[in-house]
Amino acid sequence: MADANAHAVGLEGEESNIGSEILSLQCRFYEQRFPEVDELVMVNVRSIAEMGAYVSLLEYNNIEGMILLSELSRRRIRSINKLIRVGKNEVVMVLRVDKEKGYIDLSKRRVSPEDIIKCEERYNKAKTVHGVLRQVAQETGETIESLYERVAWPLYKKFKIETPNDDEKKAEYLHCYDVFKMGITDEAVFEGLDMSPEVFTCLKAQIRRRLTPQPIKIRADIEVTCFTYEGIEAIRSALQAAQAIGTADIPVKVKLIAPPMYVMTTNTEDKQGGIAKLQEAIETVREHITAKKGSMSVKMEPKVVSVNEEKELLQMIEKLENENRQVDGDAAEDD
Repeated sequence: MADANAHAVGLEGEESNIGSEILSLQCRFYEQRFPEVDELVMVNVRSIAEMGAYVSLLEYNNIEGMILLSELSRRRIRSINKLIRVGKNEVVMVLRVDKEKGYIDLSKRRVSPEDIIKCEERYNKAKTVHGVLRQVAQETGETIESLYERVAWPLYKKFKIETPNDDEKKAEYLHCYDVFKMGITDEAVFEGLDMSPEVFTCLKAQIRRRLTPQPIKIRADIEVTCFTYEGIEAIRSALQAAQAIGTADIPVKVKLIAPPMYVMTTNTEDKQGGIAKLQEAIETVREHITAKKGSMSVKMEPKVVSVNEEKELLQMIEKLENENRQVDGDAAEDD
């Protein structure tokens, strides 16, 4: 009996430790405990009732809010389930905040498409910062709230920008995510923060691991033909000219898929710059080949390609190479 009681006490102790560990890794993203009126916030829909939808404010440690039925849509509501679904994240605007009672009224219908883009960008940045601090907390034994208090929130204050707005001054902040990215190459941004060498080392490692830009692959498919006397040489020269406009940051490569189809690629951290560079390379091919009485057409405009698209391209190239080898083998037998 004593053993059973000891075992039960042991289990209770373990559960208590797990609970306190979970609590130590939870925290709101911003210093203020409640959002401001008119602020855009990201919420997760928990349940739908007669009066509206109950939600959790994801950036404010999941405190509860409510979207009233009248604030769901500007149009007449025929089916509430078509407007909002349990489990889905939504961007909403804060209408009223009662800090004493903890009531937060929200609106979905007052949010514009531009608001959604802005809020999603801010939320994704804040979520990445939270992930960095959470990992640092796990590795160093600090609570995540203490890391926010000594690292993230002070950085918001440190990089506050005062901008005149009519007769008033509006405070804007450089997001902690952007400051973290700056810190990859300039550790001076962390000067003055109250953290131990162990925490600082762990923080830098997590920032480098999660925020260092990853190269993306951008691709365009083109067809190039030239049936004049110097056709082959004209095509080769045009493609070499396209490759020559590449830079160290945005190199341009051209590979034959199967005549007359060529694939043009670049690996770069700069998405817009990479797309623009491939557009420039395409125009270079066009200029060179038309000058030699040839022609060029774009089969796929420059775009970022997924792993699956790359895999399909490699499989297609391999298939065509195999077919060419078989044709060459048949020709040898005929001889």
